[in-house]
Amino acid sequence: MTEAREHISIVRETGFSLLSEGKTLKIRAEGYSMYPSVKPGSVIYIEAPGQDYMPLRGEIIAWKRQTGFVVHRVIRIIDRPDSKELVTRGDSCRYEDQPVEMGKLAGKVVRIETPSGTKVAEGRELITKPLYLYNRLLVWFILRFKKVKNLIGG
Repeated sequence: MTEAREHISIVRETGFSLLSEGKTLKIRAEGYSMYPSVKPGSVIYIEAPGQDYMPLRGEIIAWKRQTGFVVHRVIRIIDRPDSKELVTRGDSCRYEDQPVEMGKLAGKVVRIETPSGTKVAEGRELITKPLYLYNRLLVWFILRFKKVKNLIGG
């Protein structure tokens, strides 16, 4: 295992551990999958779910995967006789994620701030129904603009 991968693994496991102890985790968002609700560089506060917690449709959750957390919005809950699975999707993603077992739920997003600490949304303000096509087009234009800007040396 390379040193960078080992470092990421330690950070990921520390985050999972802190959430399991009931701590609030504060992480910096990367990428555009949740744009415009969560912009790159935003600070996301994640709290561990309670024992009987069941996410609501439209709520933003964090779930575990091999490389760390995925922070996406719940779009549907699959209620099976022996288990429940969550289906999530990023606000600007074209497709929904594969169903996630409740056991992989790491926490729920309770607050979003700008990098400077200004509150963007908190609590029930976070529960919305995104405009996926509009958000994808917006991200497409932003990324193209950045690419052109970099090409011309801006």
